Amino acid sequence: GAKIVRTPTSASYDSPHSHIKVAQKLCQQIKNSVILDQYRNVNNPLAHYDNTAEEILHQTDHNVDMVVVGAGTGGTVTGIGRKLKEVLPDCKVVGVDPFGSILALPEDINKSDTTFYEVEGIGYDFIPTVLDRSVVDKWYKSEDKSSLEMSRKLIAEEGLLCGGSSGTAVVAALKAAKDLREDQRCVVILPDGVRNYMTKFLDDNWMNERNFATNAEEEEEQKPWFWNEPIHNLVKGMNVESVAPNTKCFEAISIMRRHGYDQLPVLSDDSYLVGMVTV
Repeated sequence: GAKIVRTPTSASYDSPHSHIKVAQKLCQQIKNSVILDQYRNVNNPLAHYDNTAEEILHQTDHNVDMVVVGAGTGGTVTGIGRKLKEVLPDCKVVGVDPFGSILALPEDINKSDTTFYEVEGIGYDFIPTVLDRSVVDKWYKSEDKSSLEMSRKLIAEEGLLCGGSSGTAVVAALKAAKDLREDQRCVVILPDGVRNYMTKFLDDNWMNERNFATNAEEEEEQKPWFWNEPIHNLVKGMNVESVAPNTKCFEAISIMRRHGYDQLPVLSDDSYLVGMVTV
């Protein structure tokens, strides 16, 4: 199989630790290697121009009033947008971009305190070469909570095993489609599957840890019994080995060695947790 080189998602596109720069470095180091480069490769939007857009036109009998597409590299929205604008000039192309990304226009709507988002596959901190923002009639910004809640809803209620960016597109589509008449048609692109996210937004605990529970009642049901308990209540009255703030170091080490521990809680006289001692 392939060798996987992991890079931090927090790295900016021009950082030497970003997936782009690491790929470029590896390409220089590995003989006979090539970067397909989805950000600059003209075949990226061309594939959607020649295939995805044609499929949409065929399946809808050329009857499309709006298409909603999430933007990542920009290949999908660019290719689909260009073809539909050529064939159906009145068709509205809606782009979706998460808060924390800078792809949307006008640029003012990108202003946000958000610097990180959980939904993958959409949004960037730079404008990819293949992205033609002129084909997009209107942009919607998205946030994690509603996107991931919608993805879970699509799985549970519609049987669509989709990923996070699909939820993002549907949330935006529900807003954008309010501008349509009942007899008009909106196509929403669901570009990802759930396979790569089995331990993420499908996991109730993962959602709870990020305050993404779908509603207050569900959130309370899913939280473990100790969630809202003060820490000192969890150790107070329990038979837990601990030390006091004035315990000497050699005494703490002796206790840990005797019990095979590598850490001990430090409790005050009234059983409040005030720290930890480790070796």
